[in-house]
Amino acid sequence: MSVMPAAKPPEFRRRALDLVAMGEPVAQVAKGLGISEGTLRRWMAIDAVDSGRVEGLTSAEKRELIELRRKTRVLEMENEILKRASAYFARENILPK
Repeated sequence: MSVMPAAKPPEFRRRALDLVAMGEPVAQVAKGLGISEGTLRRWMAIDAVDSGRVEGLTSAEKRELIELRRKTRVLEMENEILKRASAYFARENILPK
């Protein structure tokens, strides 16, 4: 089983992107920093969206979407619990009339 490498801090990512922006080849920057070219290219793509150079969901929008989906799941579960409780109490004639 392979182990995922630890996430790099934002400052590290920013420095890598700055080096590429200054004209350093992607392969050279990646090798020098000990990361894969694919990782650096992914960071470049994310940066392009976050800075508005390319259309897409920004990192902040992705985080918000994840949080909203999580909240929706919780609300749907709570709603299902309330439906089941209501049906149970209605069957048992426990609810006041």
